[in-house]
Amino acid sequence: MQQMTQLSSLAASKPLSVGSEIKVNNVSKSYGADNFAKEVVHNCSFTIDRGKLTVMIGPSGCGKSTLIRLVAGFERPTSGTITIDDKPVTGPGVDRLVVFQETALFPWMTTYDNIMYGPRARNEDTAEMRGFAETLLQKVGLSAFRKKYPSQLSGGMQRRAELARSMINKPNVMILDEPFRGLDAMTKKLMQEYYANLYNEFRRTTFFVTTDIDEAIYLADRILIMTNIPTRVRAVIDVNLPRPRQVENVVESDEANAIKMQALGLLHEEAMKSFARGSKAAADFIDAYSKRVGKQ
Repeated sequence: MQQMTQLSSLAASKPLSVGSEIKVNNVSKSYGADNFAKEVVHNCSFTIDRGKLTVMIGPSGCGKSTLIRLVAGFERPTSGTITIDDKPVTGPGVDRLVVFQETALFPWMTTYDNIMYGPRARNEDTAEMRGFAETLLQKVGLSAFRKKYPSQLSGGMQRRAELARSMINKPNVMILDEPFRGLDAMTKKLMQEYYANLYNEFRRTTFFVTTDIDEAIYLADRILIMTNIPTRVRAVIDVNLPRPRQVENVVESDEANAIKMQALGLLHEEAMKSFARGSKAAADFIDAYSKRVGKQ
């Protein structure tokens, strides 16, 4: 709790926004050839503003992870363009860093060595980088676990170590693909608070993908509501809640609840389209929506 208080106080100052601007313009992506081609992304356009935390939310399986791979440069769009600071994305780059759903820590390395992997791979094992690694260990609450191996860390600790390993590379854009998926409710809440405070301090451009509406509203400056597959942007919702945010305050906020109901309504419509095609993910959205509406 003391560590979280320290993070909150660090985030209280308002830093300058840093990072890059990403523009996705009329992007489509298909897999397969000729008659066997399946379109996953259709004529999709959006902007990830410099220094802002943009959250993409949509039904599971709608194509969000495909867009992650396209923005990261792991794949090329079938048509359309993606630019970062007006330069075309033609492949992966050090200006973008992805945190995936599954842990990617090296099991044979300690927490500290995992965090230092990037600088060492670039021959930048300097006093400055080692000091930054120690600072990040403190900020994510892992100073006492610097010599532990991933198998000795809880799921939440592993996620914190991965965030530190990402941030030590100082990317212009952080890309996170449902990074807290699979964590228990308490750990997930703590991870959301950790990341929110890290973002408040460093203000790097962030592209965050989730299927959790509460998580989206708590973290986002802007929410992109995605359609059923083939996906495109259904709606853009600005979240103007003041920062730094507390989960409890967001839950009690009339503005946040209005955003939640608007988002749930749109997602319900898209889930119904998936449900008609036999998707279990759609049934999960419908169930969540029904419970929420029943409480009104």
